[in-house]
Amino acid sequence: MILVTGGAGFIGSNLIAALEERGESEIVLCDTLGTGDKWRNLAKREIAELVPPDELGDVLESGSIDVVFHLGASSSTTETDVDFIVANNFALSLALWNWCAESGARFIYASSAATYGDGSNGFTDDGSVDALALLRPLNPYGWSKHLFDRRVARLLASDAARPKQWAGLKFFNAFGPNEYHKGDQQSVLAKNAERILEGETVRLYKSHHPDYADGGQLRDFVWVGDCVDVMLWLLDNPRVSGLFNCGTGEAVSFQTLIEAAFQAAGHTPRIEYVEMPESLQEHYQYFTEADLSHLRGAGYQKPFTPTTEAARRYVSDYLSQPDPYR
Repeated sequence: MILVTGGAGFIGSNLIAALEERGESEIVLCDTLGTGDKWRNLAKREIAELVPPDELGDVLESGSIDVVFHLGASSSTTETDVDFIVANNFALSLALWNWCAESGARFIYASSAATYGDGSNGFTDDGSVDALALLRPLNPYGWSKHLFDRRVARLLASDAARPKQWAGLKFFNAFGPNEYHKGDQQSVLAKNAERILEGETVRLYKSHHPDYADGGQLRDFVWVGDCVDVMLWLLDNPRVSGLFNCGTGEAVSFQTLIEAAFQAAGHTPRIEYVEMPESLQEHYQYFTEADLSHLRGAGYQKPFTPTTEAARRYVSDYLSQPDPYR
């Protein structure tokens, strides 16, 4: 039986869809749905059990879980309640790690490219104690993910008990269907979908860095389907463990991304550049790009979807459809 925490969320619901397509029917989902439209991420899915986080212990005690995909987290990069973030992103992750180590279950969890901070120390997914100590995340979310990565590294270095398979995935800027419940944390394409489809002006931040033009800020935008493919590959290769980047390996500008979306919608791109809030300027990342050598060296050879193609697919197959959910 497979447990997916955060299974009603963005990446989690896409993973559950893919597992279902593979014929998996014994899936336990742990998440909260609230009063909004998050439930629609699951409207087409079949799951064995849906449990709230405060009942997760009962599920684990049943002894039926073989694989844990831990994707549940406080994922807002602007959340300021650090105690809340740590409880969700560090304490729970550590508890699940320990449970998997004791029970013999496999553990695949979501880390984040936010752990790299401003990128001054590069984007190489070296999971050693010394390498991780050099990274300086820019916000509490990134720090909480980094805190767990460092704890895992220390446990491994001390030869402590570990799950039979473990893998952390440093997701870069993932985008795709089922992210609509995320509010301000949606991708730039989802937030501007209506404007793009109507051919209206999209506003992007001006640059406050001399090396980057307005709209020229670079990100490793990764299609959510590719993130899911990496997780399925790990599921199929239980001997592979490690901390891995999950991105395309090619940085693309916000302008290029938006232009591709406009073209997919059949409109001439219309972009206006606006001032970046002062509160964001201090913590803004101008460049992210995954180093995929570790993942490739571990055996994952499937190509990642080019960002402009993924943007076109997102617009044509989801954002422009009456039902944009996967």
